Amino acid sequence: MTIFITAEVGINHNGDLGIAKQLIDIAIDAGCDAVKFQKRQIDKVYTPEFLDSLRESPWGTTQRDQKLGLEFNKDQYEEIASYCDTKGISWFASAWDLESQYFLQQFNCSYNKIASAMIVDEALLTVVAKEQKHMFISTGMCEMPIVDRAVQIFQENLCPFELMHTVSTYPMKDSEANLKVISTLKNRFNCDVGYSGHESGLAISYAAAAMGISSLERHITLDRAMYGSDQAASIEPAGLKNLVGGVRKIESAIGDGQKRFLDSEKPVAAKLREHLAA
Repeated sequence: MTIFITAEVGINHNGDLGIAKQLIDIAIDAGCDAVKFQKRQIDKVYTPEFLDSLRESPWGTTQRDQKLGLEFNKDQYEEIASYCDTKGISWFASAWDLESQYFLQQFNCSYNKIASAMIVDEALLTVVAKEQKHMFISTGMCEMPIVDRAVQIFQENLCPFELMHTVSTYPMKDSEANLKVISTLKNRFNCDVGYSGHESGLAISYAAAAMGISSLERHITLDRAMYGSDQAASIEPAGLKNLVGGVRKIESAIGDGQKRFLDSEKPVAAKLREHLAA
């Protein structure tokens, strides 16, 4: 099984459709299987008091200005859908509230995603599960009973899913990666398990690939120095290309575990063991 690699655009487009298209192109050039966005109805996700509080940003002086500046509307998502279709890459998005999930339904994406923040929202999980599309479920900020309940909801609704080991810090400390959780989740739920990484660099994602993950998701950016809370935990274009290439090499190298005397080894054996035959 090939690891399904998703380039998480998220909100790193900074509300600019041109940047979003550049990031889609970068994902395609690197060989990713899909790109992912995030969708919020900000009045459902945040309180009025929070939205009215001060925050300097390129869009204004309040949290509301900043959050609205990062959201794409229907016309923009239609353009994203058309662009991805033309370019031949899948796209999907994680909804942070029910209205956003209903909004995304009109695009009939092939996949759904539950963000770690939303895995505790059973109403959202139930609506998404009833769509019965392939699900990626991130498990950051969770202890096992929360994951148990999420899995139960998707199983009850006969919705195909895979879990994704996630640590929800941006960027994540290497010492907190705890990649053995990948095996823990596999053994507990007898399902495919992926990895959604927020670390700096590529080494931990390579290690996850070597542990037999089914999917890999990393945030991408044009430049880690750009404005935005997710930029520092993201991969720039050259890094993404290295990541995909490295993961594909790891897949090829893992093999099936059966010990063999390879045909390519036989002439070497004949030469190096010649003195034994004599």
